[in-house]
Amino acid sequence: MKDKWTLATKVIHAGHVKDSSGALVSPLCQSATFVFDSAEQGGARFSGDEVGYIYTRLGNPTTAELERKMALLEGSVAAAATASGMAAVSSALLANLSQGDHLVASKAVYGCTFSLMSTQLNKFGIDVSLVDFKDLDAISAAITDKTRVLFCETPVNPHLDVFDLDALVSIARKHGLISIIDNTFMTPLLQRPLDHGVDIVIHSATKYLNGHGDVIAGIICGSDEQIDKIKFETMKDLGGVLSPHDAWLILRGLKTLDVRMERHCDNAERVVEYLSAHPKVIKVYYPGIEGSFGQQLLGKQMRRGGGVIAFELDTALEQSIEFINSLQLFSIAVSLGDAESLIQHPASMTHATYEKEEREGAGIKENLLRISVGLESVEDLIVDLEQGLAKI
Repeated sequence: MKDKWTLATKVIHAGHVKDSSGALVSPLCQSATFVFDSAEQGGARFSGDEVGYIYTRLGNPTTAELERKMALLEGSVAAAATASGMAAVSSALLANLSQGDHLVASKAVYGCTFSLMSTQLNKFGIDVSLVDFKDLDAISAAITDKTRVLFCETPVNPHLDVFDLDALVSIARKHGLISIIDNTFMTPLLQRPLDHGVDIVIHSATKYLNGHGDVIAGIICGSDEQIDKIKFETMKDLGGVLSPHDAWLILRGLKTLDVRMERHCDNAERVVEYLSAHPKVIKVYYPGIEGSFGQQLLGKQMRRGGGVIAFELDTALEQSIEFINSLQLFSIAVSLGDAESLIQHPASMTHATYEKEEREGAGIKENLLRISVGLESVEDLIVDLEQGLAKI
């Protein structure tokens, strides 16, 4: 029966184990360590001869429930919960890369992911090639005998390019590479990369999975072998694990993920329609917009386009900033996936880690704005955008 549940049901029920007290809501196990019945039992757990909890950095009942739920939602065997989305990115990469290895990633990624790849990995002797993932030949040309991992986001932060997962997986398998996809913008309700043969899926659980702007967290989904390596060879030593309280908050947030994503998508589609028809908007970026490559992937790879929109104004940078400052319902803040609608300027905010030439090469223009469409009345959001655009 459970295997036949839809994702809308799984976000509420999957992974839950009935508590001995009969509590409907999963209890929060706010404990750093766990007591053994004997010294022998402690030794057996550390050696792996006995399954059980030892120390929350190595596992916790509340965090374990979140991991079970996310594995079931993404269609993986296992999952690991991390202290942030960047902890998920870095743990997944460091578990699969060693000194002398090579990583191929897309030019446009989240700013801190770019900084990790362009600055930090080099310190450990890991080479990185950043290429245009729309060009499959360019990806293949960048692969060497030292390449171990293929990494991208789809949709891309911030300009929402989308990539064909089937094509990327085909390249990865041809060359024996591990494919890692950041699925933050879509969530497993709109896109499930593992269904297309991707090896590892990561999320910034800060965003839609939690949905309330009060948690920093990450998730990694994959095979038992991959997750064990990430948890017990990388996260164990680096320590970027999720706290039980934050795991509990995400479990609460996930219960409304299905209804929230429908509203986010409904609102975003209306805002895309409005912006696309406005004379002061040069271009709108949104997965699945008419005539885009993403439109070909709707139904095949993505169920809907999500709740994030990027657009370019037909103005100088100064007027774009004035437009942002004039909005009343859109809070000026980075992040996305909250109930509140947010707006930010990627070039000076989330992607400020890029040098100007690097931003231009990645397609991140100075007049590009990104909005995360929230759960407010879409009529009110459009009125706010209208009054802001009228001032420039």
